[in-house]
Amino acid sequence: MSGIQQNRQSLSYRKMATYAITAFGLMLLGHFIFSYLPIHSLKAHATGLYHSLDSRFLIMLAAGFIAQLVDGALGMGYGVASTTVLLSAGVSPAAISGSIHTAEMFASGASGYSHYKFGNVNKKLFKALLIPGVLGAVLGAVLLVYLGEKYSDWIRPVLACYTMFLGTKILYNAFRSQIIKKKFKNYSTLAGAGGFFDSFGGGGWGPIVTTTLITKGRSPRFVIGTVSLTEFFVTLSSAVTFFILLGVSHWQTILGLIVGGLAAAPVAAKLAGKLPRKTALALVGCLVIVWSARILLKIFFS
Repeated sequence: MSGIQQNRQSLSYRKMATYAITAFGLMLLGHFIFSYLPIHSLKAHATGLYHSLDSRFLIMLAAGFIAQLVDGALGMGYGVASTTVLLSAGVSPAAISGSIHTAEMFASGASGYSHYKFGNVNKKLFKALLIPGVLGAVLGAVLLVYLGEKYSDWIRPVLACYTMFLGTKILYNAFRSQIIKKKFKNYSTLAGAGGFFDSFGGGGWGPIVTTTLITKGRSPRFVIGTVSLTEFFVTLSSAVTFFILLGVSHWQTILGLIVGGLAAAPVAAKLAGKLPRKTALALVGCLVIVWSARILLKIFFS
């Protein structure tokens, strides 16, 4: 038997073992559920949940789908897209902030897995961004809870000006015949700042990390895929910190965003791998400029 055949047989055995373990786990879970939660009780809970949903749930569903489609394909924009839709639906800003952080954890997980599945992830870059990004997110969440939102408002205009500059640079690079790849070593600082501002400033992981790496000449496909996968761990740490310190509310908004985001994740990951470099750069540049301009307008004219 050849080495290739042995590898294939080994993989098939692994799959069988995985399926068997999963099936066994589901059986144990089912036994636990039906032993301690009678079927009539489950039915009553499910019926109550269904009747508690209103027409606004469909708006949340659409917001989650649109936001994740943009974020998964371009590596940023989840907060901007979902906030815009939710504000237009009349949802309060406080509900939007907590809901987006919680729902984005699930959406970014599905997006990251899809990018990994489609081969859009650079493992070396992922390892360089992971730990600093998580630490920055936890620190930002803790400071936001204890210092309040007034301090985060001072940072947002500075962040918006920085990303506006980067967005303009990306748009310029999109129409250049050749982009020179520059050496970049400050991955820890970049990821730490991105994670911190994402929690403390209400957004910025994608605009800061994705945009900076693309301006250094890195492939948009692998930058977007790797940053999207890392974003899951960043948002997870941020959401867990907020949950421990503040708790979770507005479950209907969160559920709609989660379901919509999960549906859009595979489509967005496939789009990221198929988009031509020039098109991807132009779209990312325009999105960053719009995101930055929106923040500046909100600060100076609200």
